Amino acid sequence: QVQLVESGGGLVPAGGSLTLSCVASGTIGSIYAMGWFRQAPGQQREIVAAMSSGGAAYYVDSVKGRFTISRDDAKRAVSLQMNNLKPEDTAQYYCNLGTTNWDLRHRRFDNWGKGTLVTVSS
Repeated sequence: QVQLVESGGGLVPAGGSLTLSCVASGTIGSIYAMGWFRQAPGQQREIVAAMSSGGAAYYVDSVKGRFTISRDDAKRAVSLQMNNLKPEDTAQYYCNLGTTNWDLRHRRFDNWGKGTLVTVSS
């Protein structure tokens, strides 16, 4: 079982920035993709960004140009730099691991961390 711990959320005004962090522990292979997801109240969880083991990044259209994903394999960590935040970015943010970016985008995950709450005020 993989344990996921997210941190870095908070309350920011529109246009502000936040950096989220996630550390994974437990049984993890040597090759994996890491990604960030979010779930707004009353909405389904959606993938926000992902990065493959080779460093290829994927972003959902709504965050392109504003969010940047990065990873530190030595620490089994993934970060999400979020700039120019908008009220519609308000959500609980989660991270997860997959085999590939495609896997992160399409697999239904059962194991999640507690997430970290991002609230953007208008």
